[in-house]
Amino acid sequence: MQKNNKCFSRELLGWYQQHARDLPWRNSQDPYIVWISEVMLQQTRVDTVIPFFEKWIMRFPDLLSLAAAEENEIFGVWEGLGYYARVRNIVKTARILLEKFNGKFPDSANELRKFPGIGEYIAAAITSFAFGRDEVALDANALRVFSRLFEFSYSTSEVKQRESLKNRARELMPIGRALDFNQAIMDLGSLICTPRQPACIHCPLQSSCLSFQHGTQSCFPIKKPKKSLPHYEVVAAVIKKGKRVLIDKRRAQGLLGGLWEFPGGKVEAGEDFASALMREIKEELGVTLHVLNALGVYKHAYTHFRVTVHVFMGRITAGEPSAIQSDEILWVKIEDLQQYPMGKVDRLIAQSLKE
Repeated sequence: MQKNNKCFSRELLGWYQQHARDLPWRNSQDPYIVWISEVMLQQTRVDTVIPFFEKWIMRFPDLLSLAAAEENEIFGVWEGLGYYARVRNIVKTARILLEKFNGKFPDSANELRKFPGIGEYIAAAITSFAFGRDEVALDANALRVFSRLFEFSYSTSEVKQRESLKNRARELMPIGRALDFNQAIMDLGSLICTPRQPACIHCPLQSSCLSFQHGTQSCFPIKKPKKSLPHYEVVAAVIKKGKRVLIDKRRAQGLLGGLWEFPGGKVEAGEDFASALMREIKEELGVTLHVLNALGVYKHAYTHFRVTVHVFMGRITAGEPSAIQSDEILWVKIEDLQQYPMGKVDRLIAQSLKE
């Protein structure tokens, strides 16, 4: 077995030496660089992440520069990358590291998992990439490679089964080579062992892969059936006062927390769009709204649900708006909306107003 493991790692690392991806975050073993890149890569494609990573590191090259920045600027640099809970956790973790750890990252995966937004995978990535610890880092690519390699007949979405797969992968890792080993497996999954139509003919691990030998590549990894996503109808209002429009800042906790939006909300059963919008504006801002013309319809999918957003021009007929269900409200010139970080749909609305 030991001899076979040595052969496996030799073939894998030999392939990696020739085919490793040239990624900007691989030029450094600074734990801050590793951390930011891995958080950005959660649920996001590498090609999408690269320009965001480069922009982020240009503006926030270290923990101190990040801690000194205003929230609007931090969210502004992140805007467009989505999954905004990630950036909120980055800020929380940065503050903890500076206040309680003198700005130094612990080199233990167990310690790192205690920080906001750092789970099993990111903790293993930081400790192996930045500190050289012999930790197996299982991202989606690695899970797919090892599931096919072993014909692993359990869903890797379950913590217990994922730990079992990690233990089997750990047996193949050469001592002291965790960084190269983990990155080689990830690159293999990205370039060769792809979700559909893997290029097995070019794979250096053919002789070790049970799925290749049995022709079962399409059967692995085992996945639980996907649930259908619920769909919500949503209304939003563009309310003008002279050359300014009203936006509010979402509460820090929850979906898109800390971002700015045009006020509105979900349509309830039995409501038409105008009635729903008048109710939402009354609840959210404490004013009476007269709904005018429709401005557009926008569709968007989040992780756990889909929305169709119906946007209307509106005019306040009674009351003075206040931040009842938000952290803050502002009247902003249309040309200045770009300065306020928004989710995708609200940014599209803002852009349409400018055009």
